[in-house]
Amino acid sequence: MRHLSRCFVTYSALLLLFTVLFCGTVPSDAATGQENINYRLKWIINASVAGDIYAAEYGFFEKAGLNVNVKPGGPERDAIRELELGTAQFGVASADQVIRAVEKGASIVVVAQLFHTNPLQWIYRADELRVSSMDDLKGRQVGVTYGGNDETIMKALLAKAGMNESEISITSVRYDYTPFLRKQVDIWPVYQNTQGVYLGNKLADAGERTGFVNPSDFGVRFVANSVVTYQKMIEEQPELVEKFITALLAAWVAALHPENLNKSIAAIAKHDKDSTAVTIQQQVEATRAMVKPTDDYPIGKIDKEAWIQTEKIMLDQNLIKKAVNIEQRLRQLPL
Repeated sequence: MRHLSRCFVTYSALLLLFTVLFCGTVPSDAATGQENINYRLKWIINASVAGDIYAAEYGFFEKAGLNVNVKPGGPERDAIRELELGTAQFGVASADQVIRAVEKGASIVVVAQLFHTNPLQWIYRADELRVSSMDDLKGRQVGVTYGGNDETIMKALLAKAGMNESEISITSVRYDYTPFLRKQVDIWPVYQNTQGVYLGNKLADAGERTGFVNPSDFGVRFVANSVVTYQKMIEEQPELVEKFITALLAAWVAALHPENLNKSIAAIAKHDKDSTAVTIQQQVEATRAMVKPTDDYPIGKIDKEAWIQTEKIMLDQNLIKKAVNIEQRLRQLPL
């Protein structure tokens, strides 16, 4: 009898797994009546995910009847792959990840764009260099992560300015900022709202001013973090998708509102043990400027033209072999 009970439990677990993977449905928690959802972030938890962690910390999902497991990302955690496997229902991915996946046949849909401005920029010492045009980079040491978004964006910036790569000196970089701090590299790729704040503070302590090369200032709009799901979720559970996105974006609005700054700092600090409260505050404020550039800008708005430009950049650089018509994968929900 005990053996039969174990078999029944095993069978039930397998049936549930089959339902999630092949039927696309989201299981509910029988005790609470809430629907269980896995939400995989693109990177670790820091100020760049202020709204995501705020939603989990302060009950925005629960109020919508959702039990959401917000899972940190990283280099070995691919949100799109987890969507395809059925182990996550929503995730965060950059536009290049989405476009590459669509080219390979993935049934991915974009339901919100979190960043209006791409935080991937280049930091430099403003006392030694002023970048008002790409010509100002001629002969300079420019840091690039080979194979990363910054390589793609820098090539697009050079092409738009009619410059050859030989006109700058490209230096391969990693996570160690030492070459920049020692002035061995003139401009260094950073996420302006996190790493940029940290390095800016380091330079300020040494009495130096900083500047940033923002690609959008030079006409290159390469879309960053966006919320994605799979087509079957849109078709079979549209109400759940809308509940999730509505709750998530409401949390982002609250997280970036100045009156909730201390609550945002507290939620982030639980996970980001390496940053001080002062640094997190600066990072949240920098994030606000990129997610909500004006008071009336709706958080989550999908910039269709920027997505189209991102696809064109990838085509021009042979990062994809054929057009994917990415605008057909954009689903702007009511904001």
